[in-house]
Amino acid sequence: MSEEGGTLIVTILPVGEVLSIIFMAFALGMDAFSVGLAIGMQEIRLKRIFTIGLTVGIFHIVMPFIGLLLGTMISTQIEGIAILAAGLLLCGIGFQMVLQTFQKRESNILAPSGLGLFVFAFTVSLDSFSVGLSLGLSGLATALAITLFGIFSTVLTWTALLIGRRTHHLLGTYSEILGGSILFGFGLHILF
Repeated sequence: MSEEGGTLIVTILPVGEVLSIIFMAFALGMDAFSVGLAIGMQEIRLKRIFTIGLTVGIFHIVMPFIGLLLGTMISTQIEGIAILAAGLLLCGIGFQMVLQTFQKRESNILAPSGLGLFVFAFTVSLDSFSVGLSLGLSGLATALAITLFGIFSTVLTWTALLIGRRTHHLLGTYSEILGGSILFGFGLHILF
């Protein structure tokens, strides 16, 4: 919306562009959904689920915005190193969760609070940083795209955490193995 000489002009986006943004937001939120399933298999209170979802959503707004601002100043080598580190981190956390299940110890390696929450939110929003690098070049409605990235990732994270919470009650101890396997698999997916 803009105002020229007292006349209000409304810009309507083409349906195809809006659908592209929605599909992109959904795809970016699926990372948070996958890892959220694994984290949700730990016993998490509803208040914590709310906080985790909001944090992930904020990261999915901030990261592409930073990517957009930095644009071409960031080389693809630095981006590649960050993605490699995220993949290795998720593989390591997943392996540790599975290993601790067999050692009969409480697994708290990816506690969804404090630093663990920020590591989780940062890791699942790295791909949105990459998308932000190219957003300005694509001509898409940037503000709408970044807002939808945050909304979709928040809702998908809440959904995954609630499903994971329910699954934990159904699977008991085996939910840690399943959660660790999901994290490990997602880490491999990022790496390869």
